Amino acid sequence: MLQIKNLSFSVEEGNRSVEILKNINLVLEKNKLYVITGPNGGGKSSLAKAIMGIIQPTQGSIHLKGEDITSLGITDRAKRKMGYAFQQPPRFKGFKIKDLLKLAYGEEKNEDEICDLLLEVGLCAQDYINRDVDASLSGGELKRIEIATVLARNLTLAIFDEPEAGIDLWSFQKLVETFKMMHADKETTIIIISHQEKILSLADEVIIIAEGTVKEQAKRDDIMSRIVKDLECGCNKTCDIGGSAHVEPIG
Repeated sequence: MLQIKNLSFSVEEGNRSVEILKNINLVLEKNKLYVITGPNGGGKSSLAKAIMGIIQPTQGSIHLKGEDITSLGITDRAKRKMGYAFQQPPRFKGFKIKDLLKLAYGEEKNEDEICDLLLEVGLCAQDYINRDVDASLSGGELKRIEIATVLARNLTLAIFDEPEAGIDLWSFQKLVETFKMMHADKETTIIIISHQEKILSLADEVIIIAEGTVKEQAKRDDIMSRIVKDLECGCNKTCDIGGSAHVEPIG
């Protein structure tokens, strides 16, 4: 469904070029849930942004359902039902949640349908539908509203960049439940960047990115057994996976 071939990305720092991604090759299948993990600064978010068209690779190609989308920007990729959820979702003062979800749907929806969508992400529709998407919302509330916009779009490919960042434990548990539901009920290929053990446990496959390269891509159970061993040994890194993929248990 998504094929990444020989993808590299570099940035200029002074008089030298710094390679952030180095010859990435991946094949992601339809309707599977992938978790990308690895050390901070290893290239995870850069890879996600390259897939979405937020940054342009310096070499290589990206194909979606057989189409070469490498040169397409974020708007054209969005039209192909690709979506991206940021670590820090934007806030819109004076813009109501119901209007944001109507915009995400891209078609006319009645209030009952919007309420049902809010309930899917664990929010009481009566309390939220007429609220502004502004600073009065907590980080967890904002994350779940952003996920609701993703669900509304019925995406082919959905990317979530560290969805657990900056939210409380209760909100995190609701996010995990929402991802389970999304994977079970939607025909969407899901990519989640995360260090959290509970999110890793949702994956069909785990991809380890470190030092700008793919260190490993394997089925969840094959990798999780080694992650558990590393957690039990009390070290701050996984001993066998990618050399330095720190995994955080939560809850």
